Amino acid sequence: MEQSEFEGIPDKTYFRIGEVARITRVKPYVLRFWESEFKVMSPPKSRSKQRMYRRRDIETILMIKKLLYEQGFTIKGARKRLSELIREEARQSVPAPPPATLAAIREELEEVLTLIGPAANA
Repeated sequence: MEQSEFEGIPDKTYFRIGEVARITRVKPYVLRFWESEFKVMSPPKSRSKQRMYRRRDIETILMIKKLLYEQGFTIKGARKRLSELIREEARQSVPAPPPATLAAIREELEEVLTLIGPAANA
């Protein structure tokens, strides 16, 4: 999703459903329905049982809205695509470790052997 789409989200920790509806232009009853259809969307509730959405929940809602309304996905298709996007995002955020070559491993093992001394070589 493009960064510019998230710029309109105020810098707050929690949002009530009315605020989220206004920010995302999605009716509250639709947001409640999407909660039942998309497991990634599960805002915690306050002591007074009000939904307390976080910024990432709003970002997820905007992503779901785009998949359903702009790209024409069905609920099932959007659910699948959303999980793919989340997996891709997770892969991109964790850098892959550099591949170790046998020569590098051997060199490290030889260094360890010199550190522990001649008693280990016997």
